[in-house]
Amino acid sequence: MQFIDRARIICKAGDGGHGKSAFRREKFVPKGGPSGGDGGRGGNVVFRVDANMNTLLDFRYHRKFTAENGENGDIKNQYGKNAPDCIVKVPPGTIVKDQATGKQLADLTEVGEEAIVLKGGRGGRGNVKFANAANRAPTFAEFGEPGEAKDLILELKLLADVGLVGYPSVGKSSLISSCSAARPEIADYHFTTLTPVLGVVQTDYEKSFVMADIPGLIEGAADGVGLGHDFLRHVERTRLILHIVDASGLEGRDPVEDYHKINKELARYSEKIAKRTQILVANKIDLPSAEENLPRLKELAQREGVDFFAISAATRAGVQELIDHVGAWLEAYVPEPEAEEENVAVYDQNAEDDEKVTISRNDAGDFIVSGKAIEKLVAMTNFNNDEAVRRFQYIWRLKGLDEKLRARGIKEGMTVHIGDMAFDYQD
Repeated sequence: MQFIDRARIICKAGDGGHGKSAFRREKFVPKGGPSGGDGGRGGNVVFRVDANMNTLLDFRYHRKFTAENGENGDIKNQYGKNAPDCIVKVPPGTIVKDQATGKQLADLTEVGEEAIVLKGGRGGRGNVKFANAANRAPTFAEFGEPGEAKDLILELKLLADVGLVGYPSVGKSSLISSCSAARPEIADYHFTTLTPVLGVVQTDYEKSFVMADIPGLIEGAADGVGLGHDFLRHVERTRLILHIVDASGLEGRDPVEDYHKINKELARYSEKIAKRTQILVANKIDLPSAEENLPRLKELAQREGVDFFAISAATRAGVQELIDHVGAWLEAYVPEPEAEEENVAVYDQNAEDDEKVTISRNDAGDFIVSGKAIEKLVAMTNFNNDEAVRRFQYIWRLKGLDEKLRARGIKEGMTVHIGDMAFDYQD
């Protein structure tokens, strides 16, 4: 299966059903009152973690998700049916972001976990809801509220206990192949591994941990050089990092310098990753040239305060000792309480001031009135009904929009835009 860890999708929550304008038509009731029912709520767009998914490949072929609209209200106070939610299944470790703002909307890690990312519109009220002492027979009803629509970015961060990092061709793929059932491509050229590879490592008959082989990093990875920019995020969820270096220096690189350069890139990408516990693993000790570098690497590990293991993934020398140590470390691991993520905002109805109104002007000199509540009012008003228009004008004056527009210099006949509607201003 092809591994895809980033996708762009288009989502639209359902619109609310329209309210009904109707009156009782019953025998022996010559002046029946209003009886129009409310419309049903539109479906939400809900993201749910599916245990059977491990990649975002499906979103390459299915990129548009639309929830159903609520049913319209009907006569005799009949309410429209609420629409079902649109369920979008994602693999564990998926982050949902708003493409326009970059804001993180949901972080889904546990199987079965759900998040309402886009909320469906509420149903419009029928004319029975507008009856009062002053107007006992209203002829208007509300349109349904439009559902939210957004372009979203999905990012997958692998959920692994241990992450392997290091320069290309230091033996990361050989190590994961030697201690798990994973079979990544192994060859004597750089960037053999083009996608992360997960392997389950057995420590004994009852215990295991997940190891992730991350594509090789190079200097400048945090800036997008090589493959690092695309895959560094997969290290973020790991609990332990195995920093693999080539002890033989076969390609003319100094393993000590490699260690410092990779850590520099990790720190530049994320301070959180930089603080993660590391184990320095010197690979390829079966090669004669490794002997002169091993003392320097041991000294480096002591200086950095990290555990050190010398192994040969090819001959499996020292591999079991490393696995046993990692298994024991993970068993004793106690996760630290993490600080609340910035910009994480799973749908919060009260996150912003609905009543806030802003007025701006476009290049044509027209006035743009923006605000969640006023735009919703425009979308739900039937401007073909005189009573509905009068209600809109009343709310308009109540919000003081005339005074605000005059303060901005509006004149008779100028155009005012609110949402998708355009009005000629009359003082």
